[in-house]
Amino acid sequence: MTTDTTAEATSSPAPAPRLGGVRSAERALAPDFARGMMLLFIVLSNTAFHLWRSAYGPSGWQPVTGGGLDHAVQFAMITALDLRVYPLFAFLFGYGMMQLFLRLTAGGAGERDAVRILRRRSLLLIVIGLAHSTLLMAGDIVGYYGLLSLALAPLFLRRSERALKWWIAIAAAQLVLVSAQPVISALLRGELGSLGDASAEPGAAAYGAGEESWFAAAGTRLTTGLFVTFTAPPFSLIGGGYVLFLLGFWAARRRILEEPGRHLPLLRRTAVLGIAVGWLGALPAALAHVGALRVPDDAQSESGALTVLREITGYGAGLGYVAVVALFVHWWSGRAARGKAKAAVAVTAVAAVGKRSLSCYLAHSLLFAPLLAAWGLGMGARLTSATMALFAVGVWLVTVAGAYALERRGRRGPVEVVLRRLMYR
Repeated sequence: MTTDTTAEATSSPAPAPRLGGVRSAERALAPDFARGMMLLFIVLSNTAFHLWRSAYGPSGWQPVTGGGLDHAVQFAMITALDLRVYPLFAFLFGYGMMQLFLRLTAGGAGERDAVRILRRRSLLLIVIGLAHSTLLMAGDIVGYYGLLSLALAPLFLRRSERALKWWIAIAAAQLVLVSAQPVISALLRGELGSLGDASAEPGAAAYGAGEESWFAAAGTRLTTGLFVTFTAPPFSLIGGGYVLFLLGFWAARRRILEEPGRHLPLLRRTAVLGIAVGWLGALPAALAHVGALRVPDDAQSESGALTVLREITGYGAGLGYVAVVALFVHWWSGRAARGKAKAAVAVTAVAAVGKRSLSCYLAHSLLFAPLLAAWGLGMGARLTSATMALFAVGVWLVTVAGAYALERRGRRGPVEVVLRRLMYR
């Protein structure tokens, strides 16, 4: 009897790998909450593109027009958000990729099968990004990250932590070497360096005067989307910009966001140093933007030293923001466990946005473009930096309410549903 039972058990087929979307019980709060906050930062940072009647300055895509309150908003955007949100996006994108890879392999999928599923996901993101940029938003970044992940997933997802650390060091060295030239040149001349040109005009042109019809603006949107999707990723690979992806891979292997209590010293150092470096690195550009600091204005190129300084220090700010979110979630979870936490609905609602980040990100454009673009109601011509920031917060709150309603019903975001069906077939 025992022998037969043992033989029967031995000959039984192994259970099939469990593939599919992550169940609610399997999700950690910190990554989802971080993605929810990231979307607030992104929608604020993207507002300047829609102020298409404003005059843009070389300090970034922030306008130079407006009153005192508008200049204060521009100063805050340049210091805390511009070129700081996308590093946060890259880190969380890499973190999510490694999470998915580890979950698939833990569920029984082979490593090659897991990479194949992620490759399919990357291709789908490229398609979604190009469709988004053509239909609504010039300069969409989903396709950019889709192409970058298409290259990085097979190269790095299966590597050990030690190998990842070596490649992180290599990518960081690439980043510093490529970025150092304009900064060193300016210092040797005894100058702060120029601000450069962040090339905001193509993005703003897709919404502004001269593009009064949706079809006329589609050409500008598509051209910009193709450039961002297919031209920018190779420069990131050459210049070391992929370091944040790899840091996300490494952090996910260590479960830093799922278990922040085990990494408190690292998170505290990252929060303080990262945000300090990020904000100080952007301060000269912000001061120059509002006229409080004089810098050379003869060099109008993207290699401006202050722009490079602002961009490279933005990596620190992005990591710092992630660390702050993880520390907040650790603190809040502790209070919730003791029954002392307040605003539980607010935290749950923001995390619900993070669970449906792609749907909410696309929803921003569905609300922004028809109301603000010249081919729509044209409100972008009448708003200023300050009123546009309020409008952006309102748009984000609409997505928070929608995501929370879906969370209460136990439903995924509509884009996530389609993406998962196509990923897992």
